[in-house]
Amino acid sequence: MTRILADLLIPGRGAPVRNGCVVLEGDRIAYAGPAASAPAAADSAEAVRVTCCMPGLWECHGHFIGMVPAEGTFPVHLPAQVMAARAVKDVEAVLAAGFTSVREVGGIGCELARVVDEGIIDGPTIYGAGALLSTTGGHGDLHHLPHDWVEWYCEQAGSFTHLCDGVPACLKAVRLQLRRGARLIKVCASGGVMSQLDDPVHQQFSGEELRAIVEEAARAEVVVAAHCHGKPGIMAALKAGCRTIEHGSYLDEEAAAAMREADAILVPTRFIVDRLRRVTTGMLPESIRKMQAIADRHAEAVALAISSGVRIALGTDITTSARKRGGVPWGHNGQELALLVSLGMTPLQAIEAATATAPDTLGPQAPRSGQLAAGFDADLIAVAASPLEDISVLGRPALITHVWKRGRLVVSRAATGDGPTFAERS
Repeated sequence: MTRILADLLIPGRGAPVRNGCVVLEGDRIAYAGPAASAPAAADSAEAVRVTCCMPGLWECHGHFIGMVPAEGTFPVHLPAQVMAARAVKDVEAVLAAGFTSVREVGGIGCELARVVDEGIIDGPTIYGAGALLSTTGGHGDLHHLPHDWVEWYCEQAGSFTHLCDGVPACLKAVRLQLRRGARLIKVCASGGVMSQLDDPVHQQFSGEELRAIVEEAARAEVVVAAHCHGKPGIMAALKAGCRTIEHGSYLDEEAAAAMREADAILVPTRFIVDRLRRVTTGMLPESIRKMQAIADRHAEAVALAISSGVRIALGTDITTSARKRGGVPWGHNGQELALLVSLGMTPLQAIEAATATAPDTLGPQAPRSGQLAAGFDADLIAVAASPLEDISVLGRPALITHVWKRGRLVVSRAATGDGPTFAERS
C-alpha cells in the first residue's frame, strides 16, 4: 500500500482538494480526497509527501515511428530496427514527462505496447492504431515514391500507412490493423499538411467507405479516429460515426454543433501547428505553404470549439525522435496544455482534457483512467508546483517529480532539472 499526501490534489474532473491524500492498493486507487477523511494508514504503508498530485496525463495523438527531421514524414528507407530503437527512447521520454497513457494513431505503437506490457521497458500504456488508412493519393500516400512500391510497402509487417480504395479494400485494411492488435482505427478523412500533393480542405474517402470502416471497427468494439482539417471531411466523418476528429482546422459553428450532437471529441493538436509554423527544418516547400495557410484558422477553430462546448482531449501529433537535431521530440507533450489555455480553456479544463476526458477517445475500449477516484487505475503523477497557478509547469518534465503507473513508482527525481531515475522493476 502507498499513501500519497499532497498539498494540492487535482482529481482530473471536479474541484481541487487542499491537503489531499491518495491511497494506492495494488494497481488501483483505494481512496482519493481530503487527508482528514482518509482511511487509517497501515503500519506497512509507504508514505510519500508531494506538492501537487494529479492523474497521469494522456497523449491522444502521437506517432511512434522513430524518425528524425531530415528523413521526411515516413522514414521508410530506414531499417525497422533503427526506428524501433529510437522509439524505445521516445516511450521512456514521454513517461518521464508525466504521460502514463498514449493513444498512438499510426506507427509501431501496437508492437511497442507488447514490449511495455511485458515489462521489458518502462513506458506508458500504449493504445496503438497500427497503420493509418488512406486513399490512394491521399494524406497517407507517399507521393514521391512509385505507386507500386507504396502498395508493396503497405502490405509489409509494421507499415505505418495503408492505402485502401473501395469498400472491400477498406474492410480488409481494418481487419489487418485489428490483426496487429489495434485498439483503435485511424483514417485520413481529409488531406493533410506534411503530405506533398493533397489539399487539407478536400475530403478523402467517400461516405460509403467511411461508414464501412466505422462499422467494421465497431464489430470489434473499436472506434475510429478521423484525421480532418477541412470541413467536408469533418462532416463526412461525423456522419459516418467516427469517434474523434483530429486537428479540425476548418471547424465552424455548424461543425461544432454536429460534434456536440454526436458527442464526438476533438483532438486539436495545437502544439504541432504552433511549432511547425515557427520551425520549418526538414519540411517540404509545399508543407510550409500549407502550414502557413492553416495556422491562424486552426487557432480560431480550436477557440470556437472551446467556447461552444465541444469535448476536447489533449494530443500533440509529435512524431520525431530527434533531441539534438531539431524537430519536435517526444517528451515535450505537456506544452499542449498551455496552448489550450491560451485559446480559452481554464487550467482545470485543460487538465481535464489531458486526463478525465482522454480515455473516452477509445470508446468501448476506454479504461478506468484519468481520474483520482476509488477504483480507477493507479496512474498518477506528482508535480513540484501548482499547474493551477502556472499551467506551463506540466510542459516542463523536470518538474514532474514522481510517476506511478499501475501503482508502481516508475519515475522519481528531484525538481532540479536532472534526468529521471527509472525505478527498478519488481
